[in-house]
Amino acid sequence: MPVGIIIGTHGESARELLKSTEMIIGKQDNVEFITFVPGENTDTLIQKFTEKLNAIDASDGVLFMVDLFGGSPYNAASQIALPQEKMDVITGVNIPMLLETLSMRAVSGFDDLLNTALTAGSTGVKSLKQSLKDVEEDDL
Repeated sequence: MPVGIIIGTHGESARELLKSTEMIIGKQDNVEFITFVPGENTDTLIQKFTEKLNAIDASDGVLFMVDLFGGSPYNAASQIALPQEKMDVITGVNIPMLLETLSMRAVSGFDDLLNTALTAGSTGVKSLKQSLKDVEEDDL
């Protein structure tokens, strides 16, 4: 089974990020999400993450992909991942990060997949006008 992925965000973003990604690359196995809604706290999120962790195959590791560094989903996932060797928390989850990471799970181990997620997440952020300048400079 590929590395497990659990997406966690404020509000319904995690659900929608996964739905959008699956619309592009199809249904994914060993992927779950949690939402963080008003009235919940870190303890609630730890319980939600633990339930999802129990629903997936974590034998090859788990990447928690969350929205904000230092936010409640990050803090809860960190408490679960920190003592585990093949678990980590990645912030700034976005569709390019999910597309690349989910697409590479079949051929990547945990460490390579972690690096794929970090790279894809940051290189997926672009400016239209800066991209056009880069193309023009490459044509020179």
